[in-house]
Amino acid sequence: MTDPTEDAATETPVTETPAAETQAPEEDFEGPRRRARREREERRAAQARATAIEAARREAKRRALGKHEPQTRTLGRGTVRGLKVLMWTALTAVLVVALGLLLYFTPIMSARSIVVTGVGAVTQEEVVAAAAVAPGTPLLQVNTDGVAERVAGIRRIASARVQRQYPSTLRITVIERVPVVLKDYPDGVHLFDRDGVDFATAPPPPGIPYLDTENPGPSDPATQAALQVMTSLRPDVASQVGRVSAPSVAAITLTLVDGRTVVWGTTDRTEEKALKLAALLTQPGQVYDVSSPDLPTVK
Repeated sequence: MTDPTEDAATETPVTETPAAETQAPEEDFEGPRRRARREREERRAAQARATAIEAARREAKRRALGKHEPQTRTLGRGTVRGLKVLMWTALTAVLVVALGLLLYFTPIMSARSIVVTGVGAVTQEEVVAAAAVAPGTPLLQVNTDGVAERVAGIRRIASARVQRQYPSTLRITVIERVPVVLKDYPDGVHLFDRDGVDFATAPPPPGIPYLDTENPGPSDPATQAALQVMTSLRPDVASQVGRVSAPSVAAITLTLVDGRTVVWGTTDRTEEKALKLAALLTQPGQVYDVSSPDLPTVK
């Protein structure tokens, strides 16, 4: 029989190697560089997880409060174009204002000459004096309406127009009053234009009839009726009238220079009466009645 003690003594003892000891060579094999790189990657992953968790937390908070996530907007091409147009418009406006101020406050474009047109009985010197524009005044500082009003204050001038002509000219265009009828006064013959304005005292021009009314003037109805008749006549007929009598608006009578008489009546259908009178005057007679244009008569 075999001794059990001998078997136990002859068996080779088996020892187990711990897991830590078997992995140690691998740890040593990783090396410090790989270990540092691995740690960096772990830190980045941890940071990314923390950022994602924080973003999720904020998003949950926004949803709980009913807010939307802000969106980053970029300017479109049309917006950029609009901003450029706005910038150039503002720059142009600044330049225009600067140029206007320069012209307004400096004598670069000043009134060095005044040109007057349309004068006849009125002299150019009278118009320039009434305009009262100092030489060298910047054109932009000239009040053209004010100048026109001062020039129109001359009795013989019916209207005036003032224009700036750059770089250095002020043009004044006037329309003089034209006599339509005359009136005898103690100081001489007064001239009245088509509006009934007494604008001058002068020798009677040829071919202008005398006016017989009590109170001639722009506001007198009889004067206005007589002037309406005279301005409706054809020039060849008007030149034959020596006197127009208007005691009232309903009793207008014309006396021709050769002594013939025209019974006009009222100012109704004035244009029609003027046409009938031009035809009637070709017939012999002394009294031409056009008060009723439907039945004109010659006596």
